[in-house]
Amino acid sequence: MKRVFLFISIIAAVNLFSQTKRIKILSSKLTTTDEEKLPGATILIGDVRVSHEGATLDCKRAVLYKEKNLFKAVGEVVIEQGDSIIQYSDFANYDANTKIAKSWGNVEVNDKEMKLTTDTLYFNRSKQLLFYPTKGKIRDKKNTLTSNKGTYYLKDKKFTAKTKVKVVNPENLLNSDHLDYYTNSNLAYIYGPSTVFNLKDSTKIYAERGFFDTNTDISYFVKNAKLYLKEKTIEGDSLYYDKRKGFASANNRIKVIDTVQKTVIKGNYAEIFELQDSLFIIKKPVAISILEKDSLYVHGDTILMTGKKDNRIIRTYHNVKIFKENLQGKCDSIHTNQSTGLTRMFKNPILWSGKSQITGDSIQFLTDKETNKLDSLRVLKNAFIIQKDSIDPNLFNQIKGRNIYGKFVDNDLNTMLVKGNAESLYYNRNEDTFKLETITKEIASDIEFLLEKNEIIQTKYFKKSEGKTYPPSEFPEEDKKFQGFIWREEEQPKTMEDIFIRDSEKTKSTIEKKNKDVEKAKEKLKKENIKRSKLIEEEEE
Repeated sequence: MKRVFLFISIIAAVNLFSQTKRIKILSSKLTTTDEEKLPGATILIGDVRVSHEGATLDCKRAVLYKEKNLFKAVGEVVIEQGDSIIQYSDFANYDANTKIAKSWGNVEVNDKEMKLTTDTLYFNRSKQLLFYPTKGKIRDKKNTLTSNKGTYYLKDKKFTAKTKVKVVNPENLLNSDHLDYYTNSNLAYIYGPSTVFNLKDSTKIYAERGFFDTNTDISYFVKNAKLYLKEKTIEGDSLYYDKRKGFASANNRIKVIDTVQKTVIKGNYAEIFELQDSLFIIKKPVAISILEKDSLYVHGDTILMTGKKDNRIIRTYHNVKIFKENLQGKCDSIHTNQSTGLTRMFKNPILWSGKSQITGDSIQFLTDKETNKLDSLRVLKNAFIIQKDSIDPNLFNQIKGRNIYGKFVDNDLNTMLVKGNAESLYYNRNEDTFKLETITKEIASDIEFLLEKNEIIQTKYFKKSEGKTYPPSEFPEEDKKFQGFIWREEEQPKTMEDIFIRDSEKTKSTIEKKNKDVEKAKEKLKKENIKRSKLIEEEEE
């Protein structure tokens, strides 16, 4: 059975071979043979021209093996295939059975779209492709492409280039390990680590999959995409970039790195406007300021960055939460001016520092522009500090006044000054037994606090007007909480991940009620502060 199958295969191969059209000799000045040196060969010399299935080959000298249907050409070899391509080389071998030509020595190929030069080239006429295994160069109207290996598909006008690929034009340089390039559209599709350099302003794009339109400078990358601008790097799972319009958009796992200001902004959708030096990020965005000991994280619904490095503004809108190892916060929106280092919190702002809750109409903190460390804190109007007692969760140490000014040392709060109409309430415990011994209430013009590891270790009063220390049993119940007291511990982000947790409907309802209570309390505080100011003025007189 095997012999029958083998016999049938041989017959089929013979029939196929017999159907292959023979190479035809069209012209030659001299035709001869040399059976001793070249048995079975016809030697053609001078103005040699042959044809095979729509293609012609011209050369100075050649050897034709009629039985084998093979042709070897030497000197000024020209291969033409209709009006599709014309090829030049020093040498060429053509196998009419496989319709494959091998050319070497100063190879040049031209078609309507491009010019290819290389040292060695294979032309597969059956598949209509050209392959060069050594370095090759392709020129078209727009670009010059070089690579160590490449294949050109005549029908699709497509080059598949591999190993040290470069595509160059007056504006850009594209480096890649593997890409497809279309000479009729000037589009490049990349399939490996690739970089696009803009030769005019040194911007750069890195990616491992996508396409680049060399006509419009528009690119779209979908794997490990990175856009390097003058002072920022944008990373994302996918990246669209229109260089001429200066516009980019990125999707999923976005990271914007500002090397000058030492900030990183993350999110899942971003738009960058290069010419306006602005960008916005949505879908779980977070701005990260890299500090010496740890980092400060700011999250909101939207982050907008505008302005050049000397006057850059970062705005974070709606449902804003802040996290740092020893400082957390919450508000509706935040405005940061990187040129001044000033950050302002708006609409019911609150900070937590260590065990302390800090509130006021407006909260601001300043960052040192040189060291990027936190410098100072300002809590303006109706400033209030609350600290839960270390033993009894129903007791709270409290400080309030018109304004509070704090100073940071190594990114930790070191001193705080309550300026104007200051009041304090302290539950004093025995250092050894932690038993509650006395309760002290003080009223003064100003109060200064010294902190260590976010704990108050020293208190200094200025222009004290009144104060009293009570035994716990004699302290009036109604005085345990100052006017305007609201404890908001359930809103505090206690881990970095907490800043992404949205307030539940129940929490929102509670917060809204508390905010209304705060507004009522502020009105009462204004009246109290006016009375207290008058008393202090009378005592000073």
